[in-house]
Amino acid sequence: MFKKTLFALGLSVIAATAMAATEGTDYVKLDKPMVNAEGKLTKIFSYDCPFCFKYDVGVDPKVLPRIEKELGLAFNPVHLETKGKYGRVASEFLAMCMLKDKDAIYQAYHKKGERWTSGEAAFLKTLTDATGISLDEFNKAKNDEAVKALCAEWKTSYDVAKIQGIPAYVVNGKYLIMTKSIRNFDGMVNLVKELKEMK
Repeated sequence: MFKKTLFALGLSVIAATAMAATEGTDYVKLDKPMVNAEGKLTKIFSYDCPFCFKYDVGVDPKVLPRIEKELGLAFNPVHLETKGKYGRVASEFLAMCMLKDKDAIYQAYHKKGERWTSGEAAFLKTLTDATGISLDEFNKAKNDEAVKALCAEWKTSYDVAKIQGIPAYVVNGKYLIMTKSIRNFDGMVNLVKELKEMK
């Protein structure tokens, strides 16, 4: 009986160890935590990134509601200004409307093959048409201090994106999930839960 109990205890320790996240494999602890990211799952993305689009369509709808409901982490989307020909203006626009319709950019870029070769004005037309926000509203709002502050805050995401690329998911501004280690939706939710509880 004692041997069976000891064996069962050993198996449970092995199982617990196997489920523990491994730094360097499952996540990276950031040297410099992201600002205003405590209590959030931050996603760094770009309209130009095909992997970000795939995660938006296939992963986020399956895991974000669970992460918000079960783990109490708010979703914090951060656009990476340094990727994509119109990255800067995309960040300004997305900061202004706080992702009222980010999907319009993805659909135009990835589904319709739009590259806005006629310039930034065509890119902005895609955004204004999708959101109903006029170009004049945008031109005024992009100079608003709150919009400028949010864009400035987002600029720090480049340092995180350099580690493994995008999309990049960061828990509490401290722990970058290594997306290559994610095998399924439950695994991602469980990893986020484990990282949320780390101090």
